[in-house]
Amino acid sequence: MTQNPDQVLQGDTLKGGEFLIKETASNSVFIPEDFNEEQLMVKDMVLDFLNTEVIPMTDRIEKMEEGLAPALLEKMGELGLLGSHMPESYGGMEMDTNTNTLICDVMGPSGSFSTTYAAHTGIGMLPILYFGTEEQKKKYLPGLISGKVAAAYCLTEPSSGSDALAAKTKAVLTEDGKHYILNGQKMWISNAGFADVFVVFAQVDGEKFTGFIVERDTPGMTLGAEEQKLGIKGSSTRQVFFENAKIPAENVLGDIGKGHLIAFNVLNVGRFKLCVLCNGGSKESANTAIKYAKERIQFNQPIANFGAIQHKLAEQAIKIFTVDSAQYRVSDLMEQSKKASSTKGLSFEEAKLVAAEEYAIECSILKIAGSEALDYVVDETLQVHGGMGFSEEGTAAKAYRDSRISRIYEGTNEINRMLIVDMLFKKAMKGKLDIVGPAWAVQKELASMPGFETLEGTYAQESKILKDWKKVILMTAGAAAKMQMDGELNLKEEQEILSNVADMMCDLYLAESTFHRIVRLNEMDTDIDQEVYDAILKVFVHDANARIVKNATDALCSFAEGDLLKTMLMGLKRFTKYPPVNVKKARRLIAKTVIDADGYCF
Repeated sequence: MTQNPDQVLQGDTLKGGEFLIKETASNSVFIPEDFNEEQLMVKDMVLDFLNTEVIPMTDRIEKMEEGLAPALLEKMGELGLLGSHMPESYGGMEMDTNTNTLICDVMGPSGSFSTTYAAHTGIGMLPILYFGTEEQKKKYLPGLISGKVAAAYCLTEPSSGSDALAAKTKAVLTEDGKHYILNGQKMWISNAGFADVFVVFAQVDGEKFTGFIVERDTPGMTLGAEEQKLGIKGSSTRQVFFENAKIPAENVLGDIGKGHLIAFNVLNVGRFKLCVLCNGGSKESANTAIKYAKERIQFNQPIANFGAIQHKLAEQAIKIFTVDSAQYRVSDLMEQSKKASSTKGLSFEEAKLVAAEEYAIECSILKIAGSEALDYVVDETLQVHGGMGFSEEGTAAKAYRDSRISRIYEGTNEINRMLIVDMLFKKAMKGKLDIVGPAWAVQKELASMPGFETLEGTYAQESKILKDWKKVILMTAGAAAKMQMDGELNLKEEQEILSNVADMMCDLYLAESTFHRIVRLNEMDTDIDQEVYDAILKVFVHDANARIVKNATDALCSFAEGDLLKTMLMGLKRFTKYPPVNVKKARRLIAKTVIDADGYCF
């Protein structure tokens, strides 16, 4: 299929947030079908580890068997899987971003252990890689990479969750300048029960938010009892207390007063990895639903034959496919950014840090999309199982409980919705992203007579609606921003509007990523009929269009009135025209495909 002439050439890489104002060529977008033989060998190795070392241990993990979680981490270390994203100089393997994403994807169904693994390799190790001195890296990273040393991350406090910078834990330098005295309390600390190294945030002199590396045997540091949680019961979660704990001054992580840089940058990667782990879990949960639907006989036939069940199975597949498409798109964007930074002389860790920071908007989008798709998938898997889903005999109930935390940690989904729009506006104000020009162009288009456009070619309707959705978002966000500049609106107090805009951006990014993947699949030989891929795209776009109409309407009616509101609602109608889709027929086709394959097969 020939790309539209206004799309950018292959090789041009969109910056973070630029998807809202620019087009990209489908042939420049990485898709899961692009994995090479070496990457697929890594996938098989991780899958073998999961199926032989983790899944058979599920009951023992859930019972918090002492020593089991750190032993599993050490086995992952022996396979090189804890250092796949780390420099070779410290014992890592320096695998590319896409391979690391694939490793997380495969580890998604590991339940409670996914939290243990993610906390260790992500928020536990990355602060030291990104912000540690060379001495700190040499001291701690080799042990963390081998799995002989386990890591935890101490940010949250009883009075500071989403508002992390309001932490009350204090650090005071001793008179001789050799130690900091830590006093305070941290909570919800994953891996706390067995971690050897803790990244701890405290206010130096009560006002300078700073990171510290704290070792387990530090006098004055104690642990609370294991938390009794709704889900992820097999992951260690404890409070950590500091009472006059003496921390060597050389264990300050990064610069005094710059702890927010550590916290926020590490969370960008955490959000991305959380999405990938969620989607890996979604795939396994969907497999469970499909298999049970084929086995469960009611009214003399498998319930997989019923339309209501097929709707659920198809919707699970659609959500998984769209998130999958978006997460690997972002994965490759970060890899391209990392390569570009490396050619400019940045170190391995600097290049990784720049890439994660560049695509922070996309990471927040993925965190929301992945966690909410997982919630849908596990809920419907339980529903497909009926009464058996409510029993702890199978896996449906456990998956249902485990999934719920994903919308909370790494920044709640509500906070991430605020961040998406906030980061977009900040990039615009700093001149890193021109949304004023495109927003003004939309305003001029609204004032003109609509033209008659002839749409030709495969996916022409989808290509057009994606461009039009961008106009809707720019129109809505631009009008709200202008009213704020005019003093008529304070967006900080209008979280509903920000959520509306963020949800539209999420739908846009998922739809556009899916569009690019399906355009490319149209040119590939696959085991699945292209009609099935087309069905996935059309159903998602059809449904997303309705959501965008509602979100835009809700937002516009929240701050506009009179002629302005009338004009923009007319523009909304103009920019959301998409042909009707027989979603029943399309979903039945998708459902038949996964049922015949006996699982998620895309």
